Amino acid sequence: MSNSNSRKTIIITGGSRGIGAAIALELASENTNIIINYNKNKDKALEILYKTREKNCNSIIYQADISDYNQAQNLINHAIEQFGKIDILINNAGISKQNLFTDISVEEWHKIFNTNINSMFYCTQNTAKNMIKNNYGKIINISSIWGIAGASCEVHYSASKAAVIGFTKALAKELGPSNITVNCVAPGIVNTDMNKFFTPEISQELKYDTPLGRFCEPEEIAKTVKFLCSSDADFITGQVISPNGGFLI
Repeated sequence: MSNSNSRKTIIITGGSRGIGAAIALELASENTNIIINYNKNKDKALEILYKTREKNCNSIIYQADISDYNQAQNLINHAIEQFGKIDILINNAGISKQNLFTDISVEEWHKIFNTNINSMFYCTQNTAKNMIKNNYGKIINISSIWGIAGASCEVHYSASKAAVIGFTKALAKELGPSNITVNCVAPGIVNTDMNKFFTPEISQELKYDTPLGRFCEPEEIAKTVKFLCSSDADFITGQVISPNGGFLI
């Protein structure tokens, strides 16, 4: 493997499955150091780790519940200790839940926000300090189409993902002078475990409402993220890109 300091160092939160795993595999190469963060599923994280290493990626896994500030800070500090710098942070970790608004418990509300937005704040604040020092960085936040349009029976999820968008736009203005870009990817409906609860009838209806007639694959979101990580996107910041097949235009 080449010297780790000559590689781009990338942190992916929630990188053991779904969109996060697809991003890790898409970005894995002999030119990258990748830190795959996971919370509970070590076996899945190891599976992705081995696949990234097959591409000569200098990758490691790191367990942390990043909805806890100290664990998020430890994740970032570990990455800097291992690789000396952070070039790219991909805030992907997130959870969803369907409830009638009147049935959402206070505990559920806080859990959604702790995972979907607070963890992003914790990881990004600690990472930004390193990026500002180096006068370079790319931060990519994963939101959702429902953060733009809102979803019935997902008020807590939609609100948290809308917060991700506001976070992105404000931070892009603040960090731009330090040569740091901040962008957001807001996927439409993606074929992941998070959406396995759809009945066949609901799935068909959602596909019918999508001009391209299908759901998105995690690999397609990963390719969008890869573009934002590239030098081709150096003049793009504060933007929300929504690969949704035309579901929302």
